[in-house]
Amino acid sequence: MKTTETPPVDTAGERPPVTEVTVARTPPAKATEGRVLNFFSHGMLILWAFMVVLPLLWAVMTSFKTDRDIFSSPWALPDRLHFENWSRAWTSANMSDYFLNTVLVVGFSLLGTMLLGSMAAYVLARFDFPGNRFIYFLFIGGMSFPIILALVPLFYVMQNLSLLNTLPGLILVYIAYSLPFTVFFMTAFFRTLPSSVAEAAFVDGASHTRTFFQVMLPMAKPGLISVGIFNFLGQWNQYMLPTVLNTEPDRKVLTQGLVQLAVSQGYKGDWSGLFAGLVMAMLPVLAAYIVFQRQVVQGLTAGALK
Repeated sequence: MKTTETPPVDTAGERPPVTEVTVARTPPAKATEGRVLNFFSHGMLILWAFMVVLPLLWAVMTSFKTDRDIFSSPWALPDRLHFENWSRAWTSANMSDYFLNTVLVVGFSLLGTMLLGSMAAYVLARFDFPGNRFIYFLFIGGMSFPIILALVPLFYVMQNLSLLNTLPGLILVYIAYSLPFTVFFMTAFFRTLPSSVAEAAFVDGASHTRTFFQVMLPMAKPGLISVGIFNFLGQWNQYMLPTVLNTEPDRKVLTQGLVQLAVSQGYKGDWSGLFAGLVMAMLPVLAAYIVFQRQVVQGLTAGALK
């Protein structure tokens, strides 16, 4: 920036020459720090995305290779798409049966978890009664209790109820396992919803049941989708509970099938079929998150927008 300095007139009436002084303008410190922070954060996000996406792409690419190509050129593209790897894993490795069992167990357990969890969370968030906080903290305590400590008593309970090695028994266990987090998440979400809408429904003569299912539950759709995605991921990838409570070969779920396939491939050497089965297990999870990613973000940020 240039400034002009005009000196005062001397006693003889003559004016000295005008001099120009150049002043350097420095950028604000906050703007510089912001650019550095943005560069650092974007760089870390790009690095993290590369670390996550690269193994997924490599697994998909490997599932279309032959066993010889996997070991001779692991980073090269396949010469052609070997779809027989997928068909072999689907039929010979019984991935179709494991996939069907997983869909049944996760589908019914997710439905039961969302229904029971949202109902309990609505009551805890909207109604004051003796023991409200005690019940709420019981659910919070269930989140902090390690599931591995409950495996032995849970095994005997399921055995006494004749639910051991059955899909309905595994569904009930999945529901109980996912309820604490669901109640915790949905209780906080229901507290952010305006109470005036429910009061207007009561004035119009709606019952508590009708108000919940027709008014409050649709308003909680972003939260339901968010916690539903988290429960779906946890139940789909669950391995410890079915390993202990579900040992029948024809009732095994997908995680058990993948482990059995990996063990058997150590003797057979069908690594292309193993990668095909692995990609089969990943696809539903990726598809669910891609479809509902916007709703997940809305549900996680809804509480901050009150």
